Amino acid sequence: MTQRVELATVLDRLAVDELVTDYAAAVDDGDWAAYRALFEPEGRADYREAGGVEGSAAEIAQWLSTTMELFPMRQHLIVNRRVRFDTVDRDIGDTGRVRADYFNPMRFAGDGDSTAPDFICGGRYSFDLIRTTSGWRLRRVTVYEKWRRTPQRAAAGS
Repeated sequence: MTQRVELATVLDRLAVDELVTDYAAAVDDGDWAAYRALFEPEGRADYREAGGVEGSAAEIAQWLSTTMELFPMRQHLIVNRRVRFDTVDRDIGDTGRVRADYFNPMRFAGDGDSTAPDFICGGRYSFDLIRTTSGWRLRRVTVYEKWRRTPQRAAAGS
């Protein structure tokens, strides 16, 4: 690999890392316009393994905007990112994928002044990527929830 190719690879990896971080921030901040902008025009997401739905980025943004009203406090931590690019003639191609684990503490609406999360889940994301004239975009996002914990609430009057 030449230094030029190595530098291009580093720049692509940084751009993809930013894309994944922007995904988490858009969901956590409830910025659904930003969420949709992360996808290519035909981009899709699949949340069925986590009890959700599958659809276009616009359909999923609409679904998330309603679903996330239940959780005014949320924080996605996306870690252990494994980035792979396709190659064309020993150079980086225009598609890739990221496999990353997530940890997601959230707080239900109306749970008083506590800041402790009362819904926590974790699993793995699969991000399929494509390079566009606007940079790297999401072609498909698939969520594989591995576990969830919902602490028992104290009985009324306890």
